[in-house]
Amino acid sequence: MDVEKRKQRLREMFQRVVDPLGYKFSPDEEIVDFLLEQEVMLEQEHGHPFCPCQGLTGERELDMKIVCPCIPFHRAHFDAMKRCWCGLYVHKDVEDPDSLVQISRCEFEQMQKEGKV
Repeated sequence: MDVEKRKQRLREMFQRVVDPLGYKFSPDEEIVDFLLEQEVMLEQEHGHPFCPCQGLTGERELDMKIVCPCIPFHRAHFDAMKRCWCGLYVHKDVEDPDSLVQISRCEFEQMQKEGKV
């Protein structure tokens, strides 16, 4: 498989999914290129372009929730961070992705309980 061609194809496919959700690829092209390459390698190994920043559990139902783009499965959490977990995607209004912070699942759930999100 030509990795560069597959990265470009994934980019085109993913753009059609994330755009209507209000997301875009990170403006940091270096990180985008790196993450897409990691996804291609995961796809070659496991059959799907899994998020490179989240560990596979071995449970199909859970693992399918981290096939990129996984925004629909984690929408509220990612909207609170204005980015997806690995940073491949950011909200369309984000200019500086380095200014965004990650919020752990536990922190996010606590924020939800407190009505902060």
